[in-house]
Amino acid sequence: MSGKVLRYSDKVVIVTGGSKGIGRGIVKVFVENGAKVVFCARGGECAGQALETELNKAGPGSCKFVLCDVSKEEDIKRLIAVTVELHSQIDCLVNNAGWHPPHKSTDDTTADEFRDLLNLNLISYFLASKYALPYLRQRQGNIINLSSLVGSIGQKDAAPYVATKGAIIAMTKAMAVDESRYHVRVNCISPGNVMTPLWEELAGQSADALEAIKAGENAQLIGRMGTEAESGLAALFLAADATFCTGIDLLLSGGAELNYGYKNQVP
Repeated sequence: MSGKVLRYSDKVVIVTGGSKGIGRGIVKVFVENGAKVVFCARGGECAGQALETELNKAGPGSCKFVLCDVSKEEDIKRLIAVTVELHSQIDCLVNNAGWHPPHKSTDDTTADEFRDLLNLNLISYFLASKYALPYLRQRQGNIINLSSLVGSIGQKDAAPYVATKGAIIAMTKAMAVDESRYHVRVNCISPGNVMTPLWEELAGQSADALEAIKAGENAQLIGRMGTEAESGLAALFLAADATFCTGIDLLLSGGAELNYGYKNQVP
């Protein structure tokens, strides 16, 4: 690591849902850039602890894995408390934990399924921000919310998921307004197709997984999916470099939202 410029040295970062996928990519990039990261997941304890061990060996930053179900307010409070106890400060909160349910029509979706997803994908972001903000204000830190490109452009058979992600974008802007008086920046990343374990899982539930992945790759102008590492670098940019940006939605999409496509759906 000698000679490497560390872009977030000794800053304290919380990443929810950090044991796999986009969250894992974010944790890795921040540790590689000198940050002290506390990351959590509600399951996959072995994966979280293995990542903690791997990254602490590599450095130059450090990380700590905490079991936390972000759909539970008490778990979120404990995550913030553990971080402050370890490091006495918080410089950046990355709200990433969430889930994309299997595609399902509105007709087949229950109110309880919608409520549960709102709690996991949206209210958890609000609560983590609420409890981290007193510490972020002391450091003039920043919040990064992971949304999704579909929060802006829609997606078939996924109305509750799209609703949660669209709300994250709107909440980011509202919080950016509120927190500007404390010099806390609040920004958002909206990924398109990024190859993650969740993407592989959803593809596996389709009739032809390889075909589903190929279609996912072809949805981008760049002709491939994004990577976990690219997701981490986007978050690092917002935290370390984009100091004149607040309330923005950074599209990490490979151009998926551009140009016309075949859209007509015959009932």
